[in-house]
Amino acid sequence: MKRVRSFFGTGFGAAVLACLVLAGWALWSGGVLDGPIARQVRSSSVYAAPGVELDQAAAERILGNRRLVVAFLAPDADLRASCKSVHGAADGTLALMLKREGDEYDHYGCALLPGVDNENFGKAFVAETMIASGVDQFHDQPLDALKVIAVNYDKLVRTGAVPDGARTISPSLPRYLVAAASVAAVLVGAAGIYLGARRAGRLTARRREGLEAATDDRSALSASAGVLAQQIIDLDRRYATASPSFAGKYRRLTRDYTGLLATIAAGGGSTGALTAQVEALSRRCRELALTP
Repeated sequence: MKRVRSFFGTGFGAAVLACLVLAGWALWSGGVLDGPIARQVRSSSVYAAPGVELDQAAAERILGNRRLVVAFLAPDADLRASCKSVHGAADGTLALMLKREGDEYDHYGCALLPGVDNENFGKAFVAETMIASGVDQFHDQPLDALKVIAVNYDKLVRTGAVPDGARTISPSLPRYLVAAASVAAVLVGAAGIYLGARRAGRLTARRREGLEAATDDRSALSASAGVLAQQIIDLDRRYATASPSFAGKYRRLTRDYTGLLATIAAGGGSTGALTAQVEALSRRCRELALTP
């Protein structure tokens, strides 16, 4: 537990906690706990229970963008409970629950319009009572029943019992925040990738420059070693007839040269130090060449 508290006490942990809260809020307000009716009417004006034959597209065209939601439920459905279940999903509309009972519809209206519990209580009662007038004679023709309901709704609008205006379906605030967070994450990620790529590019360029410089230094060292080898070859021609002093210096020179070649071949030592040794041996060769 202490480790968890210490994690969420950091800046990164606080950001993770904020994202979790935001995601939970988005899920809850977006209807993660909705039942099948609420899930459908959150983005549509018509719901038809399994087994109810209804042309969904035609039904939605009949209701259009009115502030009206109609649900055709199964014969054993609880209309009152179904109405309560859509309070969040159908907020701001006049909802009507219908189910077949023999040769007529059993219906239950619920006005979810603004101010329904205060100054508009009487208007809401009228709307809930009148919205289903005349639908019983179309118990086997749900599309015609919807046309009657649409006419009743328009009458209620003209009398002022229902406020005029179209139903708007928009994402909840958390969804906007999640979308904004996603865009911000993409931008921040892209910026991070760009900056990381630039840094990696600079490091690669510096490394390449270093490798090229090292290669140039090794090439120069090899060239100097080749010149030194030629100097020793020139001195070797005098070795058989040279004085004891020359012979001793020549043997020490060749011994040092052999050790230097072994070091170069093994890759030991820095290029600068090896170059200095080659130059020192080259000077000794020149000095020995002047020895009688």
